[in-house]
Amino acid sequence: MFTYNFRIFDRFDRPAISLAILCDPNREWRPSIYSYNYPNTRLTFEFGSIKLLDYENRFYELENSDNPFATVVMAHLKTQQTRSSPEQRKIWKFSLIRRLYDLGLEEQDIRNLYRFIDWVMILPKALENQFWEEFKQFEQERTMRYVTTGERIGYERGKQEGEQKGEQRLILRLLQRRVGELSPELQERIQSLSLNQLETLGEALLDFTAMEDLLHWLQTNLLA
Repeated sequence: MFTYNFRIFDRFDRPAISLAILCDPNREWRPSIYSYNYPNTRLTFEFGSIKLLDYENRFYELENSDNPFATVVMAHLKTQQTRSSPEQRKIWKFSLIRRLYDLGLEEQDIRNLYRFIDWVMILPKALENQFWEEFKQFEQERTMRYVTTGERIGYERGKQEGEQKGEQRLILRLLQRRVGELSPELQERIQSLSLNQLETLGEALLDFTAMEDLLHWLQTNLLA
């Protein structure tokens, strides 16, 4: 934050307001300062902060606000509160998305906020399917098809591809630590694995001690 603030001032010769939005669950953690000391030099940078957790006691204000960011805060809070209750998360997810329509937001705003809520409030697959069926019925009743089946499928595929690429990067880093540098050919073979295969390899590589272990695993799993 200090770096951004200074660079804005340096580039545009204008002061900038720095504000930290704290999304963590620790009520006591409230940073407000960055500083360092060297001989004959001292710098202190102070900034404001907003703790989203504080809005738990102000949820009524969020529900009655027409500010789109209020929905973002509500989704964040309910995601934290329903960590061990997927059924309740499904109920709140539907309620928050329905709220976008009730507020009379523009179609693109509804789409953007829907994507955020869907990304944050992740549900188990079975509940996700139930939610999607209920949501389609809701849109049909409202005669508003803002989120189509095709868009939903594309969005799910995009999320899965993102997860797979992240898993690939992690597995490649772990393999290089366990068995040494991988050849480009081996890297390509790892990157061709499905998400389930990557997860299986991620468990197996904990026992690898040499390159031969990786090659044997690939051969055993019919990937050679």
